[in-house]
Amino acid sequence: MNNLNVFSLASAPAGGASAYSSIIMIVAMFAIFYFVLIRPQKKKDKEVKQMRDSLSIGDEIITIGGIHGKVAKIGEDTVVLELNHGKQRITLSKWAIGSVDRKSKETKNAAIETEAIEENAPEDTNNDEK
Repeated sequence: MNNLNVFSLASAPAGGASAYSSIIMIVAMFAIFYFVLIRPQKKKDKEVKQMRDSLSIGDEIITIGGIHGKVAKIGEDTVVLELNHGKQRITLSKWAIGSVDRKSKETKNAAIETEAIEENAPEDTNNDEK
């Protein structure tokens, strides 16, 4: 029994150095989890929310269940989807929209006009040559 105590004492950590290293390892693990798992997921969630908020009537979308259709009406939390077969309409929650397949022509034209305006805008010329 005496030999057992000698081996356990010999493998015991020496002072507070081990305590600091274990705390540093735990902090490093949390940092790795944050940068590898949590931060990318938050970024993706923000992009999906922006996509759902920027929907317009006429956009062709795909739901998370695989239903394809065209946006007919947009509410605060719901979207009315017009299906191609027989012009049927179904109401969905916005969170059920998986992706936008094609933006409507009006939305594309507005984006093109905005880009053209930005390109033709006069440059700020502050030439203070002395």
